[in-house]
Amino acid sequence: MSTEPEQTDERRGNQRRRTLKAARIVFGGLSQVYNCTIRNTNETGALIVMPSTIGVPNAFLLYIDNESTRRPVEVVWRRDDRMGVRYTGPAESTI
Repeated sequence: MSTEPEQTDERRGNQRRRTLKAARIVFGGLSQVYNCTIRNTNETGALIVMPSTIGVPNAFLLYIDNESTRRPVEVVWRRDDRMGVRYTGPAESTI
C-alpha cells in the first residue's frame, strides 16, 4: 500500500468553499426554471446538484435565492445529477 498523496485531476486555480444554497436555473426567456442546490463555489464558478441535468442548456442564468442575485453562467462539465459552471458575468441584484 502506498502512502503517497493521491493525485487528482484538479484544474481550478482557486479553491472552492463548501456551501448548501438553494438556487434556480433559468433560461428560455425566463420561461424554463429548474430548482437546484449549489454545493461549492468560488469567485469563478460553482458546483450545482439537481435531480437530472437533461434539458439544461450550456448557458443560463443562475438565481441564488438567499443572496437575491443572479449570474450568467456556462457549463464546463456535467454528469447525471451535477454540473460545474463558470460565471460569465457579474452578479446582479434581483430585488
